[in-house]
Amino acid sequence: MFKLGFLSIFSIWTNTVFAQAAAQPQGPSMFEMVVPFIGIFAVMYFFMIRPQQMRAKEHQAFLSALKAGDEIVTSGGIIGRVRSVAEGFVSVEIAGDTVIKVLKSAIEGQSPKAQQASSKS
Repeated sequence: MFKLGFLSIFSIWTNTVFAQAAAQPQGPSMFEMVVPFIGIFAVMYFFMIRPQQMRAKEHQAFLSALKAGDEIVTSGGIIGRVRSVAEGFVSVEIAGDTVIKVLKSAIEGQSPKAQQASSKS
């Protein structure tokens, strides 16, 4: 009859496997897989990271421009008038003659009354 050796069976099998592998469609390329992630990062940068950096720069400019007489709000909600500015802290006058020292980093911004006055000007 018909005899096949191990090598000829192996040869037929490998040819069949390679033929099937060649016929199957390939998956997406590396470039096609990376592009969506780059797009997501770009959207996150322009809608989240960049605005936060801009707000931080504006806040830093506000803190460096503080001077005596400015009305401020602290992160604790205390509203007062700046009496003096030092390197790392600010003396704030609250409730008449009461003066407290506040870290510059604890100052949130201008008081609501000062914001309204500056927006009208």
